[in-house]
Amino acid sequence: MDIMTIQERAVHPVVTHKTRATAVAYDAIEGMIATLQLQPGQAIVESELVERTGLTRTPIREALMRLVAGGLIEQEPRRGMRVSEIRVAEHLTLVDTRRVLEQLIAGGSARWATPDQRADMLRHAEAMVTAANAGDINGYMLADQFLDHVNHEACRNPFAVQAVLPMIVQCRRFWYAYQYEGDLECGAACHLAFARGIAQGSADEAIGSANALMDYLAAFTRKVIE
Repeated sequence: MDIMTIQERAVHPVVTHKTRATAVAYDAIEGMIATLQLQPGQAIVESELVERTGLTRTPIREALMRLVAGGLIEQEPRRGMRVSEIRVAEHLTLVDTRRVLEQLIAGGSARWATPDQRADMLRHAEAMVTAANAGDINGYMLADQFLDHVNHEACRNPFAVQAVLPMIVQCRRFWYAYQYEGDLECGAACHLAFARGIAQGSADEAIGSANALMDYLAAFTRKVIE
């Protein structure tokens, strides 16, 4: 599968008739944060984001407000906006909180996903396995992002999705920052089991696989802390 790397997608977002400019801007800036193109503590310069993404100021500003609300960017009086720091000590708590939301989302997707969505999730999970076997970290993360997008559309729970999105980006950034402590193949296997549970319409299997994925992220976090 010929896919753009997550860095290329962040710098050159693809705008189609199906996407709103703010959502495209959010994905682009999220990608920059998750892959450390925007470093923790780095000041946000709106004009630079406009230049890097090719988008206008309005969607960039709206996306930045969403990222502030999600805690990925911090707004400081008289100092402007900065990328939030990676808080290693708090990351296990974040994973535990994300676990509850992922269970709700997995169960919803298993019940409500369309045949096309089930096939797409399986395809993206298989792309993660292929990327993991090739040691392609960027292809892995982009396929993960695509899988999340379909999963979130399929679950029919916008409240859980809105709550979990900033946690997912925090986890991606944490994983990217400490990637040499992680196991790509194990992570890919967890995602594939998750996608298979949804493809089969089994809520129990999908929820169990979501828990297994959170177990993987928790174990990875403990390795980093220790």
